[in-house]
Amino acid sequence: ERLNIIFKFVQNKMNWNDENGYYADKAIVKAYAHQTGNVAEINFILINMLKLAGIEVNPVLVSTIENGIPIYPTRTGFNYIIAAAEIDGKQILLDATHKFTSPNILPLNALNWKGRLIKKDGTSKEIDLYPVLLSKEFSNTIAKVDVSGKVEGKVRIQRTDYDAYSFRVQNAAKNQENYLEKYEAELGDLKISNYVIQNKETNLVNPVIETFSFSSDNQSEIIGDKIFVNPLLFFTRSKNPFTQEKRQMSIYFGYPTQEKINLNLDIPEGYIVESMPKPVRISTEDKAITYIFNISNENNKIQISCLKEINNSIFAADEYTGLKDIFQKMLASQNEKIVLKKI
Repeated sequence: ERLNIIFKFVQNKMNWNDENGYYADKAIVKAYAHQTGNVAEINFILINMLKLAGIEVNPVLVSTIENGIPIYPTRTGFNYIIAAAEIDGKQILLDATHKFTSPNILPLNALNWKGRLIKKDGTSKEIDLYPVLLSKEFSNTIAKVDVSGKVEGKVRIQRTDYDAYSFRVQNAAKNQENYLEKYEAELGDLKISNYVIQNKETNLVNPVIETFSFSSDNQSEIIGDKIFVNPLLFFTRSKNPFTQEKRQMSIYFGYPTQEKINLNLDIPEGYIVESMPKPVRISTEDKAITYIFNISNENNKIQISCLKEINNSIFAADEYTGLKDIFQKMLASQNEKIVLKKI
């Protein structure tokens, strides 16, 4: 509780001047008085306050992604500093320079392999910076298709940890009208109404939650007496992000993620389900990536669940072909249509 109070205080009071570094350009007292400082000044203010509150805390030298990976602990190898507190044997990483970070949620460019924790006695040790816990995006959709192929329904999307942080950073400067206009276009010219968002700029340790109603004429196609529907509606992915034939560099996802989509779809009266995609389960040998797609139909109500987990932050270049192949299989699963036939 003390850590959270102090962290929020420093984060809200201090303003980052966009300068990295691991030493103070000016006296920390002066930076505090001006409420502006570089990375080192702000995070040393945080470290000193936590120490005064009786919390065990040490600085951690970091090299940002743009600065590269320090093979050896040299002065030029690092360009950033964060704090590492320890409470009840658990390590908590902190960076108060950015407005949407929270305990154990660092800026994305600081998630760069390992940092070097510096102790008071002058010794140091390497610590992992990559998150261990999955950041999650859950969506629940209740929808119905009418005889004209129009789809209407309600959606609830919940994002946690780094997925929530990324959402906040990307959309902080957008007003709701501009955000929704772009979001509707991204989802295939959807019409969104009754939009509500929670925890976008406050309660940063809590998930970002979006709820809205929608209607769309673009999620199905009528051919003769049949209606063809995308099983995941506007959540369907159509392009493989991996387009290169070969890859020289490693593939960096940033942090482990889990995307879960639950969808309940009512079909129109006078129609039956002629065919549906088959359930699919695919994964890499080491379970670094898992994809599960399940679908069932009962009393003209179709239930779909789709889970994608990426459990590693980074994959070696020689894993690229396998990665590309598994994403292609995911796409094939998502783009196989539900076929409704008129009785």
